Amino acid sequence: MDNLPPQPNNPTRDQRYNLIKYSLMEQNRLEDFPYIINNLSPPEDITRIANPGEFKNIKIGIIGGGMAGLSAAFELRKLGFDITIFEALKDRIGGRIYTYYFNEEKTLYSELGAMRLPVCHETTWHYIDLFNLDTRPFVQSVENGLIYANDIRVRNDSSGINVMEKIYPKYNLTPWERITPWMDLLDYGYKMQLFSMPTRVRAELVKVLAKYSPQILYWDSLNNRQLYELVGLSESAIMMLSNISSFGSSFNYYNTMDILYEYYTLTFTYLYEIIGGLVKLPEALYDSLVNDTPSEYPNIPNELLGKVNWQSGTTVNGVFYNYTNDKVVLRYKNDANTIDEMEEFDYIVCAIPFSVLRTIEIYPQFSNTKMQAIKELGYAGAQKTLLLCKERFWEQGGPNERILGGGSFTDLPILSIWYPSDFKENKQKGVLIASYNFTSDSLRLGNIPKPTRVDMIKNQVAEVHGLTFEYIDSIVEDYASIQWYNHPQSLGAFSYFLPGQKRLFSYPVTQPEYNNKVFFAGEHISVSHGWINGAALTGMKAANSIAKAAKFK
Repeated sequence: MDNLPPQPNNPTRDQRYNLIKYSLMEQNRLEDFPYIINNLSPPEDITRIANPGEFKNIKIGIIGGGMAGLSAAFELRKLGFDITIFEALKDRIGGRIYTYYFNEEKTLYSELGAMRLPVCHETTWHYIDLFNLDTRPFVQSVENGLIYANDIRVRNDSSGINVMEKIYPKYNLTPWERITPWMDLLDYGYKMQLFSMPTRVRAELVKVLAKYSPQILYWDSLNNRQLYELVGLSESAIMMLSNISSFGSSFNYYNTMDILYEYYTLTFTYLYEIIGGLVKLPEALYDSLVNDTPSEYPNIPNELLGKVNWQSGTTVNGVFYNYTNDKVVLRYKNDANTIDEMEEFDYIVCAIPFSVLRTIEIYPQFSNTKMQAIKELGYAGAQKTLLLCKERFWEQGGPNERILGGGSFTDLPILSIWYPSDFKENKQKGVLIASYNFTSDSLRLGNIPKPTRVDMIKNQVAEVHGLTFEYIDSIVEDYASIQWYNHPQSLGAFSYFLPGQKRLFSYPVTQPEYNNKVFFAGEHISVSHGWINGAALTGMKAANSIAKAAKFK
C-alpha cells in the first residue's frame, strides 16, 4: 500500500486507531473497523464481575506461564484468588516469546519466537501501555530487500517490476499473470474471497462462534492451494509464488481461514516491536505477579490482591477430576525432585498448547470433541537461526543497496532473512535473523545438527546476498538456533487450522470442562493463531469465566 502515513514510536490508542482506519479506507471497507477493534480488544475488566479481594482462599492452578497464563493470573489476582502457576521452563520467562541476548548489556539481541506486534492487536497494546513499554515500528518491507529464486537475485521493489522482468520468464505464466505484479497475484484469491462476503459475514473471521455462516464454512473447507486454483491462478503462478513469498508453499495445505484473518485485520500493514526485546512484556507481567506491592493495581489495596506462587521448572503431567469434592487435582514434577507431587485446586486454567496437553494424562477424559481437538489440532513448525555479526554487511553499499530492516526471501531452505529495524553505522555489530522458515522446511533444516545447520545457513545467506561463505563465516561471532517442533514446552511453533477445523473445533476448544472447573487459554483457542494477542486475550477471558463461575456457584 503506497503513501502510508508515518508510524510514531509509542503510539497512543487514537494513533493506532487512525492507522487502522486509514488502511481500511484505502480498501473501501471502513465498516469493518468496529468489528476488528471490538473483537481484538480486552474483555470487560474482571472487577466488574466481582469485587476486589472477594475470592480469598479459593485456589487457582494455572498450567503454563506464557502470555496466556500470565494474563490470566494478572487478572485473577485482582479478585484475591490464591494462584499457583506451573511453568516448565526454569531459565527464562515468556514461553514462545523468546528474546535471545548475546551480551550481558542486552544490547545485541533478536527474537527466536514472536517478533512483531500488529497495530490492531489491542489486547497486547493494553498490557504494553499498562507497563509503559517503549515501542518502535517494525519494518516489514523495504525497497532494497532481496528476492533470490531460480538462481536469480533481484531487489524487492514495491512495484514488483524486478521480479516481473527477471523471474517471471522462468515460469509458463498466462498473459494476465505476466502483466500482474506478484504481490497482486499473491493477494488476489484472498481479496476476492474477502470482498465476496457481506460485512456481517466478514466479521465472523474475528469471532469464535458455535455456528458459522455457510460462506465461512465453504472457505473453511479449502486449503490455500485450492483457493488459488479456484480463483484461476495457473500451476506455474502458484509454483512461482511459493518460491518468492515466505508463506508460499509453507502454508499451501493449511486452511484458508488463518491467512484470510490476517487480510481482514490488516495484520501486516502496521507492525511494532518492543525496544529491548518482546520478552519485556511477559517479564513485566511476571515481575508484577511476584511483587507483594505491585504498582499496576492502583485502585486495589495490596491486602486484597491474591497471592501468587510461581513454580518454575515444574511440569504438570496429570489432570484429574475429584467427583467427591468437585476439585481438580494436578500431578506435577519439579526438576529438583524425583517423585511426582499432587495438589487440589478449585479452578484450573490450562494455558499450554494442545500439542503438549496431548502428552498429559487426563482422567476422566474431557468431552469427546475436546479430546479430538487435542489430538488433531493443526500446529505449524518454525525454525529460526540468529547470527551475531561483527559488522552489519546488509547496511553497506550505496543508497540502492543498503537494506535497512525488512526481509529478503528465497526458494532456498532458509526461506527468509530478517534485518534489524534499529539502524546503526554499518561497522557496528548486529544480529541477523539468518533463517526463518516454516512447516516442512523448518523440520528438514531444523533437525540437522546445529553446527552443520548453521554452516548451511551461512552459505545460503551468502548466496542470497551475492557474497562468499568465507566472508560471512569470518564476521559471524556467535549464533542461536531453535526448532520449535523439538521444543518440549511447545512441540510446534503455533496453531494453524487444517481444512474443516474451524467448523469442527474453534468453538468447542474454548469451552470449560469438569463441571466448569477447567478453563482454556492460548493462541490455539483464539482467532489470532500464532499471535501474542490471541494468548493474552484468551487468558483474560478465562479469568473472567472463572470469576463468573465462582460468583454464581
